[in-house]
Amino acid sequence: MEKQSIKLGLMGFGTVGTGVVRIIQAHQEDLQKQTGLSIEISRILVKDAEKSRNIPSMESALTTDPASLLDDPEIEVIVEVIGGIHPAKEYILGALERGKHVVTANKDLMALHGAEILEKAQEKGCDVFYEASVAGGIPILRALVEGFSSDRIAKMMGIVNGTTNYIMTKMSQEGADYSEVLKEAQALGYAEQDPTSDVEGFDAARKMAILATLGFRVPMKLEDVDVKGISSVSKEDIAYGKQLGYEIKLLGLARRDEEAIEVSVQPTLVPKSHPLASVNGVFNAVYVHGEAVGETMFYGPGAGELPTATAVVSDLVTVVKNRKLGVNGRGMVAPYKEKVLKEDSEKFSKYFLRIVVADKRGVLAQITQLLADKNISLEQVIQQPFNNGREAEIIMITHMSSKSDMDAVLAYMEQMDIVSTVQSCYRVEGGDK
Repeated sequence: MEKQSIKLGLMGFGTVGTGVVRIIQAHQEDLQKQTGLSIEISRILVKDAEKSRNIPSMESALTTDPASLLDDPEIEVIVEVIGGIHPAKEYILGALERGKHVVTANKDLMALHGAEILEKAQEKGCDVFYEASVAGGIPILRALVEGFSSDRIAKMMGIVNGTTNYIMTKMSQEGADYSEVLKEAQALGYAEQDPTSDVEGFDAARKMAILATLGFRVPMKLEDVDVKGISSVSKEDIAYGKQLGYEIKLLGLARRDEEAIEVSVQPTLVPKSHPLASVNGVFNAVYVHGEAVGETMFYGPGAGELPTATAVVSDLVTVVKNRKLGVNGRGMVAPYKEKVLKEDSEKFSKYFLRIVVADKRGVLAQITQLLADKNISLEQVIQQPFNNGREAEIIMITHMSSKSDMDAVLAYMEQMDIVSTVQSCYRVEGGDK
């Protein structure tokens, strides 16, 4: 007799795990209609089984023993939402080794060890889905794998960290200092007490490594991503950006030219007319440029109990449908293209520069000549008095330049007597492909 239900083991019963249970319990009828099977949560792995829970009906399923999930032959799917690298990696690889399918929300693990996990899944004929690892409730990974399967993706730009986008939005809208808004974000629970992973760009970098791996079919690693956070962005940078027609966002960028790839996360100026410029608060958005389809954008809540849990359950539904059709593991494609990373001389962008110089005749001409020597021309320039008129502040938007040329210019500026300080240098994106 054909099974009428499928049993899963849930690893983690925190915010997202609780959301997963709530959705499965509340939507059981809909899930059964979609999949043809009822979904039964057989075991829930927790650190402390005695801890008080918001869902008392699941207390009998709690366990502190991972083997009770991994070694139970009736449990066909493991849903991992405990986070971190260890022991999550060992649990997931152990589940795959036993022929169990895996759904995870673990961006850290998939960014660092995703290729190994996908290869094991392919070897064992198992599904591994991880939609919730990148942008909460936005179905961007499924779109890359399925929606763009007949296209070649040339570029992805994304606001993929809600904490930093909240901070940048408040700084932009209220003219507030970074440190002031960070404290407010921590008080509201948007930022951790140690916000390093968010504000220094590491969380976004992990997500961009995952997007680049899927979008370009190459085994991208976290160390392949150039990372710069928002802690050095000032309210003056934002004000000058606005004056020149731009908003500043912590932007993830993955670009492919021919077969060479660059991936970065850094504060970036985007034109006010670009859709990403109006993505505010804790919302996320990913902009994708396909060679055939052109420009598309995916927008929605990037975190939270129910948005993230919705993505997890959506992946679970796919696993169950695949099981019903007998095609588990067939859609899994480990990265198969050779990774070719661009040299700095091949990475092109416009740049926003803000420097303090001596207030003397001919200084702007010297700066312009320095840029011209590296074939960098200027698109916009503002010059303002600085330090009570004893110095001047020059704010520039350049035309397209290579990263290597811009780095050389910045290094030379640091040695020039007429330059007091290089205040800021950020990429400008969104005006060109």
